[in-house]
Parts: sequence; C-alpha cells; structure tokens
Amino acid sequence: MFLIKTDKARQELQPGARRMLGQRERALLLMADGQRSVTDFGQLFGSRDEAGRVALHLVQEGYLHRSQPAAPAVQAAPAHEASSAEPPVAADVFDGKRSLATTRMFLFDLCERMFVRRDPVLAGQFRELLREARDRDSMLTVAAEMLGEIEKIAGAERAESIRERIDKLLPPEFMH
Repeated sequence: MFLIKTDKARQELQPGARRMLGQRERALLLMADGQRSVTDFGQLFGSRDEAGRVALHLVQEGYLHRSQPAAPAVQAAPAHEASSAEPPVAADVFDGKRSLATTRMFLFDLCERMFVRRDPVLAGQFRELLREARDRDSMLTVAAEMLGEIEKIAGAERAESIRERIDKLLPPEFMH
C-alpha cells in the first residue's frame, strides 16, 4: 500500500498548527509521498505490522490516501475537511529568549528526531559538527547541511517549516 498526504495531513504538519497526532504518526505523514509503501515505514515503528496498523489508522482518520506508485502525489481532500470550525492553535508555541544557544539546542533535538533511527552515522556526524560549532556562521552552516538532508528525506515543505522555526529562534540580528 503506497500512501500520500491529504490536506488534513498537510494542515497537521504546518508550523504552529495544533498537534493532533503523536511524533511517530507525524513522521509517517512526513514520509508519505506516494512512492513509499508500508514496508518502508517498518523501521520507524519496529515492524511492518505496527507500521501497517498506524498507516491504516491514518487512512481511516483522513490523513492519508492510498495510491499507486506512479500516481500523482496530489489528491483532493474530502469536502468535509475543507471547512473547520475553528482555526488551529499552536501547541508548539515558543515564548523563550531568542538566542544562538536556544537555536543550537533546537538543532541538537532536531538531529535526534530526524536522523538517529534513520541514519545513526549521519546523526553522529551532525552532533559532532554541532558540538564544534561555537559561532553563528559555523552553526548556521551545520543547520543548512541538516536542512539539505531533511529535504531529501522529508521533502522541501518540511525543510522549509524547520527553516522558519530556526529563524524564529535566532536573535533578530542573526537572521538570514
């Protein structure tokens, strides 16, 4: 079964959107591009069976559609999803101090969430680069490398949402 995101899934993945799903479910949504099957998600969940159960749940809830691998990656969402009663509220609000330290910690966390299971060697390389990054330019260079890898595995939309988050964490004088 090949899976693609619906508009409901894209809304769930928007920066600042109210989170209705867990981290692993959102990770599956990020990877659902119409070219990957449930088998490809097995590593994320420990087994193909568990990935299948989660994927089926997301299909039933309207976050994913089944697709053929050669089918276009864009599908219309059901009409009942087009209108929502209230706008999403951010569950991920950051009210802390904007700083390079905060940005650096976010990048360490991002490294763990995005790379440790998928590519532990790459995760180790990024952790080492972040440890060595003591100034703004070197830290942002590592961030750019991480965003490039995220774009490869999760798509340009996800990479852009993370780039926007980084911009919100940086002090105004450091924004690029």
